[in-house]
Amino acid sequence: MNIKRDLVKTTPGYNLGSEAIANGRFSITWERAAEIRSSHAGFSASIVIVMARLFRIAAVLLAASFAQSAFAATAAANAAPGYPARPIRWVVAFPAGGGTDLVARTLAPKLTELLGQPVIVDNRAGAAGAIGAEIVARAAPDGHTVLFGTSGALGVLPLLSSKLPFDTVRDFAPISMLAVIPQLLVVHPGLSANSVKELIALAKSMPGKLNYASSGVGSPNHIAAELFSSMAGITMTHVPYKGAAPSISDLLGGQVQLLINPIQALVPHVKSGKLRALGVGSATRSVALPEVPTIAEAGLPGYEYVLWYGMFAPKQTPAPIVTRLHTHLASILSQPDIIKQFAVQGVDARSATPEEFIRYMRAESERLARVIKVAKIRLE
Repeated sequence: MNIKRDLVKTTPGYNLGSEAIANGRFSITWERAAEIRSSHAGFSASIVIVMARLFRIAAVLLAASFAQSAFAATAAANAAPGYPARPIRWVVAFPAGGGTDLVARTLAPKLTELLGQPVIVDNRAGAAGAIGAEIVARAAPDGHTVLFGTSGALGVLPLLSSKLPFDTVRDFAPISMLAVIPQLLVVHPGLSANSVKELIALAKSMPGKLNYASSGVGSPNHIAAELFSSMAGITMTHVPYKGAAPSISDLLGGQVQLLINPIQALVPHVKSGKLRALGVGSATRSVALPEVPTIAEAGLPGYEYVLWYGMFAPKQTPAPIVTRLHTHLASILSQPDIIKQFAVQGVDARSATPEEFIRYMRAESERLARVIKVAKIRLE
């Protein structure tokens, strides 16, 4: 029995198709209702009429939604007349050639095309991202200087230091999330743990004996591992390094047993068999390693930890400028070629409105603050 299928048939007394939906048309005669009733015992003609009218209301609402979306996109594109009046400086607070830089340089040409002015990537590395963030925080709020922000610099760092030259909430206006970067839990192949469940069981059998690496005290992968330990009820020993490269090198050499790190740098070692992947930290599997389960599905329900990238403007930047930049970025991030290029880098394209982004950042800050407090993480 499929009365809905019969309702959507195009008949002389019933008009519904893509054109009809777009125009909100939906009609049915008593004669057609009687025909449908005769083929579906138990349904009266009046019930069929009611169902048809409900479908009509849904069609009208859907058409209105389409129209509203189109209007919003057009309005955003026409917002802030005269903007931009000159090239836009996109400050990336990390060195050229790194993950943040690659993402920015992938998006910049597309944004240039839509804005009609060059979007110039300006690498201002140093102090874990604080130098670049300060530059944008002090820039004129006219939309011509924006920041490539990261969860480390704008999310974690403020939780670890009260002496930063900027305040994430006070000094920045979020424009859009750009991407999320899944974390990958890997172990040395010599470790007798082939799954997240086995790793947790092994750690519980030898408290404090397993060593995990990070790229430094207070780094995102340090916090990712502490979140894992807290949720699993285990104790491991933290071995901090000065950067990701030496931590991965020592893991490959067997000096440490495990690491949770952004997925991009680990994929080649997993595919070559030099490291064993146990799970990704995102809520869904990564396109970079689709065969690897999430940490949550592999044995630690509820675990989720990803890094995020986003674009930010100085706080007092006019709303029409923020809206225009967000609209263009949302359009770019939905393009198949961008999604594919990001996937090659182990990055998942992700857009969010300024309001959604603010709520997400606030929730993450509260969650990670608890982890930092329990683990007693302090910058040295």
